[in-house]
Amino acid sequence: MLFQTAGIEVVPWIPPLVAFAISFFTSMGGISGAFLLLPFQMSFLGYTNPSVSATNQLFNIVAIPSGVYRYCKEGRMVWPLTWVVVAGTLPGVFIGAILRVEYLPDPKSFKIFAAGVLLYIGVKMLRDLLRKNAGVTDKNNIEKRFQEMVRNYPTKAAKSKKAENDPLPAVKVTHFNLKRLGYTFYGEQFDVSFWGIFALRLIVGIVGGIYGIGGGSIIAPFFVTFFKLPVYTVAGAALMGTFVTSLAGVAFYQAIAPFYPNMSVAPDWLLGVLFGLGGMAGMYLGARCQKFVPAKAIKWMLAGIIVFTAIKYVAAS
Repeated sequence: MLFQTAGIEVVPWIPPLVAFAISFFTSMGGISGAFLLLPFQMSFLGYTNPSVSATNQLFNIVAIPSGVYRYCKEGRMVWPLTWVVVAGTLPGVFIGAILRVEYLPDPKSFKIFAAGVLLYIGVKMLRDLLRKNAGVTDKNNIEKRFQEMVRNYPTKAAKSKKAENDPLPAVKVTHFNLKRLGYTFYGEQFDVSFWGIFALRLIVGIVGGIYGIGGGSIIAPFFVTFFKLPVYTVAGAALMGTFVTSLAGVAFYQAIAPFYPNMSVAPDWLLGVLFGLGGMAGMYLGARCQKFVPAKAIKWMLAGIIVFTAIKYVAAS
């Protein structure tokens, strides 16, 4: 099947299948999977036009709502955190889109940039995983205690035959203003700086706008590493932020396309929707299964894939 905007031919069932496989795992960590779909499109499909960034964000728009719905249903969406993420990212997305078209249209230059982004994320995750003393003991590590409770959850649900009536702990916001954001989860209190998150998201938005990923793959590890927030509570906010910013990114790329008549800037709508449909199913199942998978296992998997992809990009350049 020929995709005219992308300038490639591919069997129509391949995009949704690949997107499903990637999104199932990455959505557990609050990442849409777009950061891995980009190298797949560029390296395996040969889609290297600037419009690949917009197509990648179109995938986010179609795929993410199913995962967000699941996190909302289970009470693990921190909405104030989500709105700060969106407010900080939107300006950066527009700046990133311009930088992509003006300064990084060449596939080789873009691959080097993409490799740098991926390598930074991967190394950061590996350092966090390899650190022996993180300052949190096994006794008060909320993620481990939450996981222990989840292990018993299926048994209780089987006895009652009503899993939905025996819900897992939900997030409860305690305060939210222009200085601090606080919430409780599983009996623990978390408090973060409003402007710290906002500034970080502005920077991430620029990178995400260039790369076409919405920034979720960058912000989720930052939330866990620097702000010490549990992965089970940041995944939904990261995905929702990625959705809104991707929506703005696609609209912006489409709007500026007429100003670059000799360049493919607007998304390939058919290809993006095919990727999105596969991602939609993958994200829903991934969000549903997240609570049964140890956070460390998710991080190891993502870190390995990210570093491998980055090294491959550097070698190809």
